[in-house]
Amino acid sequence: MGRTVIVGDLHACRAELEALLARVAFGSGDQLVMVGDLVVRGPDPCGALDLLASLGARAVRGNHEDRLLRHRAAPGKPSGGAQRETAAQLAPRHWAQLAALPLWLDLPEHGVRVVHAGVVPGLPIEEQAPRTLMYVRSLGPTGEPSEKRGAPLWGARYRGPPHLVFGHNAMAEPQLHRDATGLDTGAVYGNRLTAMVLPAGSPPPPVADRGDVLVSVPSKQRYAED
Repeated sequence: MGRTVIVGDLHACRAELEALLARVAFGSGDQLVMVGDLVVRGPDPCGALDLLASLGARAVRGNHEDRLLRHRAAPGKPSGGAQRETAAQLAPRHWAQLAALPLWLDLPEHGVRVVHAGVVPGLPIEEQAPRTLMYVRSLGPTGEPSEKRGAPLWGARYRGPPHLVFGHNAMAEPQLHRDATGLDTGAVYGNRLTAMVLPAGSPPPPVADRGDVLVSVPSKQRYAED
């Protein structure tokens, strides 16, 4: 069994993904897992999706995949310019790739569950609203899911198992919570693309040591405004 490499929000930054995989010496025995937002806003959506397919990567559905699929289902409804621009580039194989994405992935060998955005703490995964899994960032006054930036972050109140690895809420540094790790470090915004690299059968380490399994590469440029 090889390692598991879990990568933060890609946003069509294929060159950064190639650099990151080279940095970790990704090999044929390793598995690649993505936290969603594979495309939109970045420079190479088709190239990014084709690279992921060639590597047998697994991924969850992010809010940008959700918006793309809703745009395709109802093209007459208003949608963002970034979605329209990406949608015009995608081939049928790419749409099939996006449509097949699940809302969460379990990696039992690591005690990890991958979601795009997060969860409402204490609620079973089967009872989480799909929108929560793809859009949540924080919690409201009564613990309800909120899509706004700010505190309290849902990850600070989440208690596993499993350990949740997620993206969506871009920050300069990874989010390190007791039982959750956020990997979106703003690759498309000119910051970094970050991965968690787990040896075979190993869970994420405690917060104090978690930096040992995190690897980043700098963005080649700023592709979009946050």
